[in-house]
Amino acid sequence: MNPVNEITANGMPNLIVKDIPPLSTVPLKLTQMDIYYGQATDQFVLVNTQAKEFDYPKGEKNVYTHYKGDGGVQISSLLKRFVFAWKFSDINILLTSYLTDKSRLMFYRNITQRAATLAPFLAYDRQPYTVIGKDGKVYWIQDAYTTSNMYPYSEPLSKNPIKRGVNYIKNSVKVVIDAYNGAVSFYIVDPEDALLQTYEKIYPKLFKPFHAMPEFLQAHVRYPTDLFNIQVKIYNAYHMTDPKVFYNQEDYWQIPNVIYQGGQQKMVPYYIIMRLPKMENEEYILMLPLNPSKKDNMVAWMCARCDTPHYGDLIVYTLPKEKLIYGPMQIEARINQKPEISAELTLWGQQGSRVIKGNQLVIPIKNSFIYVEPVYLQSEQGQIPELKRVIVAFKDKIAMRRTLDEALQAVFNIASSREKAAQITGIQSANKPVLSKDAKAALKHYDQALQFLQKENWAGFGKEMQQVKSILSEMSQEE
Repeated sequence: MNPVNEITANGMPNLIVKDIPPLSTVPLKLTQMDIYYGQATDQFVLVNTQAKEFDYPKGEKNVYTHYKGDGGVQISSLLKRFVFAWKFSDINILLTSYLTDKSRLMFYRNITQRAATLAPFLAYDRQPYTVIGKDGKVYWIQDAYTTSNMYPYSEPLSKNPIKRGVNYIKNSVKVVIDAYNGAVSFYIVDPEDALLQTYEKIYPKLFKPFHAMPEFLQAHVRYPTDLFNIQVKIYNAYHMTDPKVFYNQEDYWQIPNVIYQGGQQKMVPYYIIMRLPKMENEEYILMLPLNPSKKDNMVAWMCARCDTPHYGDLIVYTLPKEKLIYGPMQIEARINQKPEISAELTLWGQQGSRVIKGNQLVIPIKNSFIYVEPVYLQSEQGQIPELKRVIVAFKDKIAMRRTLDEALQAVFNIASSREKAAQITGIQSANKPVLSKDAKAALKHYDQALQFLQKENWAGFGKEMQQVKSILSEMSQEE
């Protein structure tokens, strides 16, 4: 486990949980890290047998364990062994001498298959994710949907990542799966959904209210990407309210392309923690910029909010058509046209190394956007990418530096602003500066701007820098 905004000196992730058995450098409780149910667990297994279960290597020896949970089915009786040997076409289940009275057989260990077997009438998101609970255990959270193809006056989606032909979809259920025991819980997050109300009447013991979910898991609920992609695709056309404009598709939007590994592909929604304009606190959102049809400039920016009490709210910033707002591909072109950046990246991409550009973040800041893109260097032998540079673009300025802070300082010209303040205020000595009243006010606003910059509060940063500029302008006029 590693924080997304920290790296080591050599560009590697700053791991806060690492090694086997896992060690934590933060106050994070870890009690049960074994994963018996996951995304790559497609085969049945026998646990608590006389055979040792491999846990992890330690020096020249191996460490073994025995399963202590209640997952799976007890397989002590001969009849059960015969039934499961027939089910899985494996005679070893019947003939093996390693089974005991406490042995258990685990099957349907793939979490998506497991949930779909219990509730096949629901559709499931393709991106389940893991959570470390306060009890120190690993949990999977997967979004589930109620769907239909018979909703009146609604357009069906032929290319739907969840289910083809669907014209009604709601993320009404969150599925939580214990990675150790395999226990599956279905929590209702949209009790107003008519389809779910019907399913709940048919299976009254299957669903639980959302408040029954442990609070430490509620804090990790997020807006699903598959649903967001569907909503973006529909909104690209149906944001047009004028019948003539809609008929001619004059204002159709599309998901922009990005460059990845030398080729173009559609941009995917990206989770990020940021402060939305006019909001007081940072929050977890899922965001995506949008382009006009067959054009590369940006025409809108859309996000889904993930934190309560605004969970599920969608925000769209529609941009003025008369102004050029750079889209992701245009920023990529400007980066490639920057001689010092292009030369350095070309040099890195030689002699067994490969340059990889990460996800480009398009972040709204006041009445503009800031673009952030990490640059990784990967050896063809090691296959371990390292973060080497961060590119930041803002309006007509582009800078590539070792860290995000350095790139932001270069783009916003913070260092030169301070030097200019020092020159204008007439600092007589580095040890004993003599500052005027206005100079002290300028430096105070500058220090506050730096604090906002560290917190990534772009609105506060811009406001304080504007105050610095105003004071310095007045002082230069007085001179």
